[in-house]
Amino acid sequence: MEAKVHEGRNVKRFREMLGIKQDALAYELGEGWTQKKISLLEQKETIELPLLQQISSTLKIPVEAFQNFDEDQAVNIISNTFDNGSIAVNYTTNVHPIEQILKIHEEKIALYERMLKEKDEMVARLEKLIQKK
Repeated sequence: MEAKVHEGRNVKRFREMLGIKQDALAYELGEGWTQKKISLLEQKETIELPLLQQISSTLKIPVEAFQNFDEDQAVNIISNTFDNGSIAVNYTTNVHPIEQILKIHEEKIALYERMLKEKDEMVARLEKLIQKK
């Protein structure tokens, strides 16, 4: 049986990776949003698509990331790929294991760089807000 992806938990994970507090996300989402409302949202297994799109736009993370990221699956892939620093080779794949590992690392680096850039942009926006007050 396939486990259901918990979209609210994924919103929380990405928000925390970006170093954004719940009240800051609430502020960015606009009127009617509070820290408590974000907390409740992050507990929801499924989030309505229009709201997920708004969060996606605010955090600059694709909607698909919230809908498809499965931590258990990611941990399983990582634990099956690495074992005490050595590489486990999966012979059932048609892709060369080294190429597969390099591709995974390149994707991780690209995601990390994008997240850093987005964090810097968020900090700049918050600094502008602070200066206005």
